[in-house]
Amino acid sequence: MSPEESAIRRFGTAYPGAGRGRPARPATGARPQAPFALGRLLPAALPSAAPAGGPHPEGLALRERAGARPGRTAGPVRRGGAAPKVSRAPRPARGGAPGRGPRQLLARARRAWDRPLTAYYVILGGSLLLIVLGLVMVYSASQIKALQSGLAPSYFFRKQLLAAALGGVLMLLAARMPIRLHRALAYPLLAGSVFLMCLVQVPGIGVAVNGNRNWISFGGPFMLQPSEFGKLALVLWGADLLARKHEKRLLTQWKHLLVPLVPAAFMLLGLIMLGGDMGTAIILTAILFGVLWLAGAPTRLFVGVLSCAGLIAVLLIKTSANRMSRLACLGATEPGEGDQCWQAVHGIYALANGGWFGSGLGASMEKWGELPEPHTDFIFAITGEELGLAGTLSVLALFAALGYAGIRVAGRTKDPFVRYAAGGVTTWITAQAVVNIGAVLGLLPIAGVPLPLFSYGGSALLPTMFAVGLLIAFARAEPGARAALAMRQPVFGKKRAGLRWKTMRRRVKKSPSRER
Repeated sequence: MSPEESAIRRFGTAYPGAGRGRPARPATGARPQAPFALGRLLPAALPSAAPAGGPHPEGLALRERAGARPGRTAGPVRRGGAAPKVSRAPRPARGGAPGRGPRQLLARARRAWDRPLTAYYVILGGSLLLIVLGLVMVYSASQIKALQSGLAPSYFFRKQLLAAALGGVLMLLAARMPIRLHRALAYPLLAGSVFLMCLVQVPGIGVAVNGNRNWISFGGPFMLQPSEFGKLALVLWGADLLARKHEKRLLTQWKHLLVPLVPAAFMLLGLIMLGGDMGTAIILTAILFGVLWLAGAPTRLFVGVLSCAGLIAVLLIKTSANRMSRLACLGATEPGEGDQCWQAVHGIYALANGGWFGSGLGASMEKWGELPEPHTDFIFAITGEELGLAGTLSVLALFAALGYAGIRVAGRTKDPFVRYAAGGVTTWITAQAVVNIGAVLGLLPIAGVPLPLFSYGGSALLPTMFAVGLLIAFARAEPGARAALAMRQPVFGKKRAGLRWKTMRRRVKKSPSRER
């Protein structure tokens, strides 16, 4: 074997000086390729066709096949026997270009929000967090009130826990019921609500609480507020009515858009106002406007209806000294004459005492007889005092997430009933939260409405949790969510006995290893 062939066999290149009586040696600093790998691949004899000092074409080909790596390109062979310089692909800079990081995070957040089950998990998780946190705050805010009434410290908490358990059953039933069954419940629920609201006005049956006659007593501590169920009845019945008219393409005519929805809503409002509960009447009006907006009512209709509603509200406020005093306490910082603004001012005091992170759970000072209704209408003030700004912002974030998820469910569905019902429930919960929190902050008059899913009150908690179950059912009914949930259900395999779980993860076929 000639020296050139020996050099090619060892290094894949004929070095200068080979074949001139001197042994072929690599130049200083050269990196010869591994001879043990090439020795197996090269044939026993190679033709000495390579020029002196140049690479052998077959040796280079075998060398590239044996030693080439992905991402590297071999440059021209240097004269003098040096190994070819290997250039690597440029690596991206850490952190990327300026502004690329936030863009990637935003794009990732959008992809996460666009997943089929996002609205389902947000509604379920947000509502459960609000209920649990509400139970904790009811227990903390109601202890002193219960002791002042001669009751056990956990009296109100136990009643709220029982209502939450019953509401959990209702929420589970609503989430599992098919949509056609929800539509079948619309008319019976409306008729039952109207009947109970009429019983409120019967002497001996209806009970007045804080000046509002809107309760029915069942003996002992158990009472029911039918107007809370009237909100749920209006949502279901109005959504079913508008959906049937939408299928017949009648909503383009004003008479079909307004009749009989608006007269039925006015009937409910009249029964509520007979008891003097203006706060619930405001929420019912907001539900009506929300459903009409989703049905495509023109803007001039809202302008006219809002004008009439404003005139009626002014008339009702002017004729009631209690409502006038509540309106006069907007932005008040002192209790005023006769302490008429006592509740509004002490709600601000409670929020101011909380600071950034609060005085600690159970350490509120305003609940010791200073703030009236600390566990019902003004529980948000106690939350701000004990949990601080961080706690109140957390509650606001949960309501915002719940409202945004409800809007997404209403916007993505093609079923008109689901759209109107989801929009009505979302309007109900968000409007009631805004009215309650606005009153605590001194931005709105005190309307006497509880904070949904949070304040004490079983009559308000039960229909609200059923309404949340409606949203969960609608979120599960989306085509993408239904397919995703079906893939996560356990199924029994035919070939193998036992339980097998389907997941969303794709099965990637592993590529065979190239190692020998």
